[in-house]
Parts: sequence; structure tokens; C-alpha cells
Amino acid sequence: MRDLTTLPTLDIALVQTTLAWHDRTANLQHFDELLEQARGADLIILPEMFTTGFSMDSAGQAEPEQGPTSKWLRAQAEKFSAVITGSVIIQAADGSYRNRLLWAQPDGQILHYDKRHLFRMADEHAHYTAGSEQAVFEVKGWRVRPLICYDLRFPVWSRDAETTDLLVYTANWPGARRLHWNRLLPARAIENLCYVAAVNRVGTDGKGFAYTGDSQVLDFQGETLLCAGELDGVVRAILSAGDLASYRERFPAFRDADGFSLS
Repeated sequence: MRDLTTLPTLDIALVQTTLAWHDRTANLQHFDELLEQARGADLIILPEMFTTGFSMDSAGQAEPEQGPTSKWLRAQAEKFSAVITGSVIIQAADGSYRNRLLWAQPDGQILHYDKRHLFRMADEHAHYTAGSEQAVFEVKGWRVRPLICYDLRFPVWSRDAETTDLLVYTANWPGARRLHWNRLLPARAIENLCYVAAVNRVGTDGKGFAYTGDSQVLDFQGETLLCAGELDGVVRAILSAGDLASYRERFPAFRDADGFSLS
């Protein structure tokens, strides 16, 4: 087993804000200003589809894999010496449209995760192609599993055959289902014995749906370390790998976990 006690603390910044509908330029300019509040963080998390809002206009809003938002993320990651992540509408090399989380590292590399569970109640499955692979990324030695919005409802997909230190959910989760958001997130933390960081948006989108935020960070017992409520801005938390290691040693429920395979 990895020795988590050797890992440094992890400073994370959650950027919860309104999004301009179908206006990449306005959104990136807005994030340019907000990211100054995240300076010094190791990991900066943006909402789902942070350049457009949660849109089904995949053909009209998609960017190529090395499009303007990828270039912007790469520049910001270098500028702030931090990993910056959030999802964007991407047309993949095979021509398919993806709700793709981009993980931009300070060294210029961009990794990605494609949303697995597409929200059929908004016909997302009719406009995008689902991802088929889990992803685990690292920052300062921490193992981070990125997931997107509706993925939160599917606990098997949040599981990892290896030990995950932090689950990250980036979302456009509407206020109408605020209760579900606030109950499912602690469940994912408790059952996986790991930290959870979840970023939602606020404001109203171009379809008239209202978003109530509640971006939050929870510890491995599902206890709230911070919750942004309906704030428009940036909130920060510092995570301790030592505390995580100590809890897993005292309560090693993962040793009795059921085996499973994903299809």
C-alpha cells in the first residue's frame, strides 16, 4: 500500500460562478479574473462545460481537441503553476462529440476524461458519445479520479481498483435536484474512504434552468470541510494526506470491498 504520510498537503480551489450562454470569449475573460483568487492552489476546479453552459448544441459549440480552450487552459496552468480542470464540448479526432474534462498540467501536458453517464433526461445521450474508460490523474503524488455531473449517481463508476485519494466532480447540477447533490456527495466520500471535491455553477442558463451551487469539499467520513452555498466566486480548502492515511488505518473497510468488473 502507498505511504500517504509522505505526501504534502493539497491546496485546492473551487471556482463556482455564473456562465455566459454559448459565449466562450466572455466565459474565458471572466475566468481570467476569477483565477487570481486561486493563485497558490495546487488544483483549480472549474464547472462542467465552463465555456458554454450545459448545452446540447454539440455541433455548434464543439471545439477541436487542440482548440482555443485547450490552449487557454495550458497557459493558465503554466501561469499559476497548478493543475486546472473542467469540462468542455470537444469534437474528438474520430468526429464524435464529447463532454470532455480537460486536465491541464503546469508542464504543458493535457490529459482528459470523457463523461461516461450522459444525462438522458436532457437528451445528452443523443448529442454526445459516452466515454468508456475511468481515469486517475496525479498531482503532488495524490491520486485523483475525475468525474462529471451525472456520473455522481453511479457509485460503481466512482470506484477505483486502486486507492483513490480524491474524487473530483465537475457539474452543472440544477437547483431542482439540490437535495440529491447534497446527499450523494457524502455517500461517495464515505463508501470510498476518500476526500471529495465537487464544483457546481450558479445562475440561470440559456434554457431557463436555475443552479444553486453548493460546491463543496468533504472528508473521508463525509464531513463537510467547506460549502460555497450560492456564492459566486472562489473557495479554498487544504487536504491532509496524513489524516486520510490515519483514518484508513483505523477503519480499513476497503479490505472487505466486493470485487467487480466494469463493462
